[in-house]
Amino acid sequence: MNSIKEFLSLQDFESVIFNNDKITISQVVLDRVNESFDFLKEFSVNKIIYGVNTGFGPMAQYRVKDEDRIQLQYNLIRSHASGTGKPLNATFVKAAILARLNTLSLGNSGVHSSVINLMKELINRDITPLIFEHGGVGASGDLVQLAHLALVLIGEGEVFYKGERRPTEEVFAIEKLEPIHVEIREGLALMNGTSVMTGIGVVNVHYANKLLDWSIKFSGAINEIVQAYDDFFSEELNDTKRHKGQREVASRMRTNLADSTLIRKRADHLYSGENTEDVFKEKVQEYYSLRCVPQILGPVLETINNTASILEEEFNSANDNPIIDVKNQHVYHGGNFHGDYISLEMDKLKIVITKLTMLAERQLNYLLNSKINEILPPFVNLGTLGFNFGMQGVQFTATSTTAENQMLSNPMYVHSIPNNNDNQDIVSMGTNAAVITSKVIENAFEVLAIELITIVQAIDCLEQKEQISSVTRKIYDDIRVIIPRFEKDQVMYPFVQKVKDYLINN
Repeated sequence: MNSIKEFLSLQDFESVIFNNDKITISQVVLDRVNESFDFLKEFSVNKIIYGVNTGFGPMAQYRVKDEDRIQLQYNLIRSHASGTGKPLNATFVKAAILARLNTLSLGNSGVHSSVINLMKELINRDITPLIFEHGGVGASGDLVQLAHLALVLIGEGEVFYKGERRPTEEVFAIEKLEPIHVEIREGLALMNGTSVMTGIGVVNVHYANKLLDWSIKFSGAINEIVQAYDDFFSEELNDTKRHKGQREVASRMRTNLADSTLIRKRADHLYSGENTEDVFKEKVQEYYSLRCVPQILGPVLETINNTASILEEEFNSANDNPIIDVKNQHVYHGGNFHGDYISLEMDKLKIVITKLTMLAERQLNYLLNSKINEILPPFVNLGTLGFNFGMQGVQFTATSTTAENQMLSNPMYVHSIPNNNDNQDIVSMGTNAAVITSKVIENAFEVLAIELITIVQAIDCLEQKEQISSVTRKIYDDIRVIIPRFEKDQVMYPFVQKVKDYLINN
């Protein structure tokens, strides 16, 4: 059980999203929210406050009559529930709700406490509002996507419930939930924020960390297969470079390969003084995709960590407009809803995950190309050469998917298009950036699944399973339950999907 209090850590956030921990709202938060609500209600009398008694966006120059203020909020929600495309998956939506709940809990938004209580119930009861991928430009926050959340909170729209897409009204009746009653600015406060891009970002970081861990392990396994020398991931070599990410990757490789009997020491083979060859039969040093793993994955690790830090700061920040300041008895107008921080981090994240994918594709090619590795049959074909195909067919998929990631890694951050009668004259496109990054991450799992099947086939080809490290052996044993050693050709797509699921879920 996680209680929303002062600060929500990334770890606690992930526990709710991925471990299905339930959440509670502390009395401290409820008191803070109610104080903000009461202050705004009193303060707004006889004052012009954006979104309370004015129109929205470029329509802010028009006063809204007091008797129309509540209807104004409903009009905003309904008119902006205009998303299109595929529905966001349940994990993304749950993360978005939690991010919005947490920022509204800070007491800077002037909402009624019923708002955060109902969002808490949506999370705890696995009720997933229908929110679409397309619609947000990430400047007044995720206006369109969050409008779909707000629509559900007022008892309208649709939700996913127990595997079915159903009208919100029906599900609320089953669960005995009451819609919120808009009081002052609940519509604007719900919609004016970065919570969808932030929630998706948290999910992206979670899976990016998994990809990084697998990539480090697979890189170690390939170096075992070719019996590489250990100095490229040694502490001594990597400590001569000051980057923390590189050092951490090298350290994790040393841990993973600690009990391997295949990794060799250069001193035993090339520094002994016993080698008299003029042309060396074995490689003096490996290709970059094997030897430069700490230098390639180090920036990936540091980027993931930095993105995680920015996300944690964002969902613990007030990111709507205006900002209600009870302490100083004032309401401030500004642009905390602008999503540039998240947009940039998502672009950086998808770039490094694309590079990770490219590394996997090159390592895969190394294993499949007998002219390069010089120890395995073409395409790690354990059958009859010319008659059977081994991993030849799935390489096309890995290459194609890697190319798609390279294209998708072009940035959204610099693709602002003015809109909203030029009121929003520079926007973040943060929601698009987060959604596209999620696609890059999913693609990466597919490429790594193909790489992993090839690794275990190679281990069998060279009869190395008793010599590999315990870390590699655990992975080998798990995959051999999914796809036994094969020599004859078989339909591969079901196995690729199962291995992909294994990588995602472990």
